[in-house]
Amino acid sequence: MKVLLFNGSPHAVGCTYTALTEVARTLEAKGIETEIFQVGAKPVGGCSGCGGCKQSGRCVWDDVVNEALDKLESADGYIFGSPVHYASPSGNIIGFMDRLFYAGKSKMEFKPGAVVVSARRAGTSAALDVLTKYLTISNMPVVSGNYWNMVHGQSPEDVKKDEEGLQTMRAVGNNMAWLLQCIDAGAKQGIDRPAAEGKIMTNFVR
Repeated sequence: MKVLLFNGSPHAVGCTYTALTEVARTLEAKGIETEIFQVGAKPVGGCSGCGGCKQSGRCVWDDVVNEALDKLESADGYIFGSPVHYASPSGNIIGFMDRLFYAGKSKMEFKPGAVVVSARRAGTSAALDVLTKYLTISNMPVVSGNYWNMVHGQSPEDVKKDEEGLQTMRAVGNNMAWLLQCIDAGAKQGIDRPAAEGKIMTNFVR
């Protein structure tokens, strides 16, 4: 089993990375492979609504999003991490996830997902809300911790002192491992994923 962790911070080894590393370390202790995927510091544009991904399964803008799409099928679970910018996730992770979920939602459905955020002080709950909505519109079981999935600190060194935050990251890792193991055990007993109905769209336009 494998979990893919996305670092939505422009800093490759910053506070968000420190939080994700704690989750990854916990997962690996449970025998689950991990990979941290760096979204990067280059600006990631949002979805242009062209619909091209519906035909090809890839975004027409060939950048870091397509690199991530190539990795989705190899993973059994996903964790999305972001710093808090103006009480919201980073602009890069928003643009990235808009396009990733448009093009790759079918590869992630019914696989567990979690989100974690990092802030110096405030805005964490609002940022968690935004990111979690990607999972809850995509038939993904949401993995929680023993508190809201957040760490605090202005530097990685600060985050390493946030004992409660790090404990929450370990809880996310343990809960993700447990859920993946339950899904695997169920599959071996012949329990299949739910059969999805065709999407019904209700538009109140006459």
